[in-house]
Amino acid sequence: MTVRWSLLLIGTVLAARVGSALAGPVDVVRDLGARVGPIVGQASTCQDIAQGRVQTIVDQFREVIRQASPSDADRDALIRSFNGFIAEGRNRMAAAQVNCQTADGQLTELERSLSDQPAAPAASSIIAPYSAAASTNPTAAMPAPPVHGVTDREIRFGTVIPFGGQRREIGRQMKMGIEAAFNRINDAGGVNGRTLKLIAADDNYDPTRTISAMTQLYDKEQVFGFIGNIGTANTALAIPYALERRALFFGPLSGSSIVRRDPPDRYVFNFRASFAEETAAIVRYLVKLKRIPPKQIAVLTQADAFGEEGFAGVTKAFRSLNISDPVTRFNYPRNTLDVDEAINQMKAQKLPIKAMILVATDRASAKFIEKTHDQYPGMIYTNLSVVGATGLANELKLLGPRFTQNVIVTQGVPAVSGYSSLVLDYKNALAKYFPGESPDYTSLEGFISASVLIQALKQTTPLDTERLVETLESMRSLDLGLGTKLSFGRAEHQASHKIWGTTLDETGTYQAIELE
Repeated sequence: MTVRWSLLLIGTVLAARVGSALAGPVDVVRDLGARVGPIVGQASTCQDIAQGRVQTIVDQFREVIRQASPSDADRDALIRSFNGFIAEGRNRMAAAQVNCQTADGQLTELERSLSDQPAAPAASSIIAPYSAAASTNPTAAMPAPPVHGVTDREIRFGTVIPFGGQRREIGRQMKMGIEAAFNRINDAGGVNGRTLKLIAADDNYDPTRTISAMTQLYDKEQVFGFIGNIGTANTALAIPYALERRALFFGPLSGSSIVRRDPPDRYVFNFRASFAEETAAIVRYLVKLKRIPPKQIAVLTQADAFGEEGFAGVTKAFRSLNISDPVTRFNYPRNTLDVDEAINQMKAQKLPIKAMILVATDRASAKFIEKTHDQYPGMIYTNLSVVGATGLANELKLLGPRFTQNVIVTQGVPAVSGYSSLVLDYKNALAKYFPGESPDYTSLEGFISASVLIQALKQTTPLDTERLVETLESMRSLDLGLGTKLSFGRAEHQASHKIWGTTLDETGTYQAIELE
């Protein structure tokens, strides 16, 4: 059956069969998606085909799905089915079953068929029969099922964080930052009359406990989506769980490529810059500004997905600077402070190491600095933002002021000591809702992520996950007062690419530095 006839079916077959047991609009649109999806999937992989053409088809078909669906569950199922057919088309291209010339021809035929069928009448012809049926059959006008995690008065979000262990403080800070933003908007009347509630579940930074924590939040607590989950290895398991349920997974504390697929997973959105961007900034700083020979730069990584991501970022940064030297790497076991073997390997190096890039947690990083500081005078220690800046500073201050020297942390947020409007809003909220707590980079990130989400929630009416995703993807140049504007798009689910530099002074306080 040709695409032209399939499109004509939208206005004719659906209307004829709306009351029939043979096929309803959902069935026919699903069948149509099986024809349209592979075509746009194939075309999306070809660089010579303008992606705006592909996106126009996708947008039109999603509108057909929206209008043809009698319930949110039907709409979600149709979207999932359509996305699957798009992926099928991409797989055909990857397997060389179709070439780009054929894909372009099929797309052109599809565009020609659409130009012969006005989009609005076709879409309305799907809905009209339902409206007529509802007037004669009250059961046909049943209200849409409630949205998971949303009531008339409340929107519930979940977060999976460590309550104990080495990462408990970073978990506490993330939760506090999100709640500060939620409390602030709740006191102002909520989001379109609904208050926001955050419910936390503990996985103790242990990936084997992450799914049970996610299940507790989604099934028992009935959360709408997830925000601020912590841990790269943990997130690698949490994302498939969220995607299977078409639940929003927003602002995890991870710069991993796992949460930055290309093209992006539909329900996964990030605020922060990636590990690759952070490590690139660090390598440029060490090589270009500090003039350290690449052979004397090494990496200490936690032995897990987090460490692998950080090491890959450093390797990529070396290549981008045309550095042919291999990256010297040492490991330590995940969720431990056992850095002795890494130090022994470091001592065996013929050329002394002058700079260490630490892809580690706060206490492990502090332990490494403590044990190598006196043996390597003047060593520069750099850390990624997820280290837990406050925890690292506190650990080093306990050792004495000399241990805070030459310690650098890249940040995905501006300095907490700054006076931008967003940072001032954060400090005021922290003082009001968590009196006595000091500003912290992790809680600031949680506050910013939640603030971005709140802006999208305000603009989404009626609220459901699909409409919220569409709102997020349409957000451009959002100015929250960070000093940099934030944007999303259909192919861009990361709001910020900005890296800020900080270094500890002798008092253990972070000061801003320029990385470029």
